[in-house]
Amino acid sequence: MSSGLRRFLILVVVAVLLFFVISQPEGAADVVQSILAIIGDALSSIATFFRSLF
Repeated sequence: MSSGLRRFLILVVVAVLLFFVISQPEGAADVVQSILAIIGDALSSIATFFRSLF
């Protein structure tokens, strides 16, 4: 992937994210909280797995 195309795609993603945050801040906050909850659950499960090994 060329650096120009990569830069363009990054700018598009940032623009869409900014639009979403500005137009629907509560919805954007809910999405972020959901993503963080999923990541937290995954890390907790991985920690439980490794604790059960030893």
